[in-house]
Amino acid sequence: QVQLVESGGDLVQPGGSLRLSCAASGIILRLSEVGWYRQAPGKQRELVASITVGGRTNYADSVKGRFTISRDNAQNTVYLQMNNLKPEDTAVYYCNAKKWYDDYSTYWGQGTQVTVSS
Repeated sequence: QVQLVESGGDLVQPGGSLRLSCAASGIILRLSEVGWYRQAPGKQRELVASITVGGRTNYADSVKGRFTISRDNAQNTVYLQMNNLKPEDTAVYYCNAKKWYDDYSTYWGQGTQVTVSS
């Protein structure tokens, strides 16, 4: 059974930092493309950052220079370091993993809430 468990969401002041974690079981993240998505109230879910099997990263323009996605193969975990947070970053953040092996299935985590407010 595949599980993606996000953690690290919190209430933080503008300009603050958070690190989100996506811990996986039942799936090998280093053999998967992993993305962090977010969904704010009344808005569509959007891709924030992604990392390929080869380690290439991609970011939405709105977070470039502030967010960093990384992968710890030993821990089978993907992180999203978020710096200089802004109120518009407030959303539920979801981890998504697409296997590039076996059956090429895609999985979602349950989400973690990030609120940026003074």
